[in-house]
Amino acid sequence: MAVYTEVPDGDLAAFVQAYDIGEVVSCKGIAEGVENSNFLMHTTKGSYILTLYEKRVHREDLPFFLGLMEHLAAKGLSCPTPIKAQDGQSLRELCGRPAAIISFLEGMWPRRPTERHCQLLGTAMAEFHIKGRDFALKRPNNLSLSGWHTLVENTKDRADEVSPGLSKVIQDELAFLEQHWPQDLEVGVIHADLFPDNVFFLGDRLSGLIDFYFACTDFLTYDLAICLNAWCFEVKGEFNITKAKSMIDAYAKLRALSDKELAVLPILARGGALRFLLTRLYDWLNHPPGAFVSPKDPLEYLKKLRFHQQAKTIAAYGL
Repeated sequence: MAVYTEVPDGDLAAFVQAYDIGEVVSCKGIAEGVENSNFLMHTTKGSYILTLYEKRVHREDLPFFLGLMEHLAAKGLSCPTPIKAQDGQSLRELCGRPAAIISFLEGMWPRRPTERHCQLLGTAMAEFHIKGRDFALKRPNNLSLSGWHTLVENTKDRADEVSPGLSKVIQDELAFLEQHWPQDLEVGVIHADLFPDNVFFLGDRLSGLIDFYFACTDFLTYDLAICLNAWCFEVKGEFNITKAKSMIDAYAKLRALSDKELAVLPILARGGALRFLLTRLYDWLNHPPGAFVSPKDPLEYLKKLRFHQQAKTIAAYGL
């Protein structure tokens, strides 16, 4: 369960008194998510998500994340909205952690994404990018090239414990991406973590996007590349071209992709694969005994990286 900080009943009741959301009826930890402590909280006035921001989320980034959700919701994107306390503040403190109460979003995330799911995601991602164009705040992507260097340094001596030769594969890939990473694509606010468990559906409708705590300012097309990695590989590792084409086509109907954006998509997809390979590898090697959350397999993203390394053109993605 992704609960790192337990909240005593008395502390919770006192915290909620600062809001106009009624009294707490129940509060239960949520298993999904690995960065923060999340609780589904029911009060006499409705259902909410209570989030305590743990050490990997920097306090100075929280105004960006919470402000982005408010901005997108005001623009009509279906996403959670921070609840303001009676003093007008949405960011407070609970149990020594920065904390916020967020509106509850109905829906289920797809355990086995279909072509239709990928199509709807493509549309929602384009809407996100368009509606975020006039968001005033900026936040650098700390998990791009400079961040990858840090992760490589922190894992290279033990990477071969996970798979023989993995350290060299990673270092060679980072060197390649440094030489070939694009410089002049359209930049804007991206989600950067639109995995299936962060996208909710109700029947044949996408009901909303959640978990904006990796959002940052970067190439818009990089978000699409991350989603190709997260949504378009099947359980046994094969790439589903039909899903990829549906996602990209749906996206491009709202925000047209330039020839250059399409041409560098294999490079961006390699970057997305390396990013999650490195963060999973770091978590795998630094997993504390008895932790609630099990680390995810980094080698899943090694297989994805190898596919993108062989994708010389966008034809590999159904285009």
